[in-house]
Amino acid sequence: MTILILGATGLVGSKCVEHALADSRIDRVIAVTRRPMDTTHPKLTNLIVDYEHLEDYASEMRADAVLSALGTTLAQAGSPAKFRVVDYDYQLRAAQIAKKNGTKTFVLLSSGGADAKSLLLYTKVKGQIEDAIAQLGFERLAILRPSLLLGERQGHRPAEAMATWVSDKLSFVFKGALKRFKPIEGDTVAQAMVHAVQKPYTGVRLVENLEIFTWAKS
Repeated sequence: MTILILGATGLVGSKCVEHALADSRIDRVIAVTRRPMDTTHPKLTNLIVDYEHLEDYASEMRADAVLSALGTTLAQAGSPAKFRVVDYDYQLRAAQIAKKNGTKTFVLLSSGGADAKSLLLYTKVKGQIEDAIAQLGFERLAILRPSLLLGERQGHRPAEAMATWVSDKLSFVFKGALKRFKPIEGDTVAQAMVHAVQKPYTGVRLVENLEIFTWAKS
């Protein structure tokens, strides 16, 4: 089995690469990045692309399953328009290429609260990309919606720094009805994404935050 990973240098994407390389069921891992990776492995192919011209690499993007952990923040992007380019345009182009190449399974990292009708830019774009990729008709589409992600990242992200603090100091808060909002480790999400490739489902499967913990274990 060949797995292609988008956003392979980010918090979740880099962990997807690690878990996919360690999985004996996976023969080849194609990591799509803008710059060369430091990681080397006999199973790893690092495909360096210009996302503005992603179609130029279509012939090299053939895989049985695609895991997309591609994404940015408004602060990093610099504007709402640039944020949308990364989180919507780039991912949709990649999904369209995968569909044309015959990919059966697509695993999308989204966000808790994703809703195409949301008044918040982040959750609105996440909801819109969910809908757009669902309309492509993959045989299997798993959409993971984690709460705030924990783990070491490049750059400073105040929201995630706060999530780490809350998780460490106020873990008792996430009980009962609030349990579904519990912050989650990026590594846990990555494990769930890799395992999603092997899950016995068809059609579109929404995996909310609490279920991600379960999927990561099997």
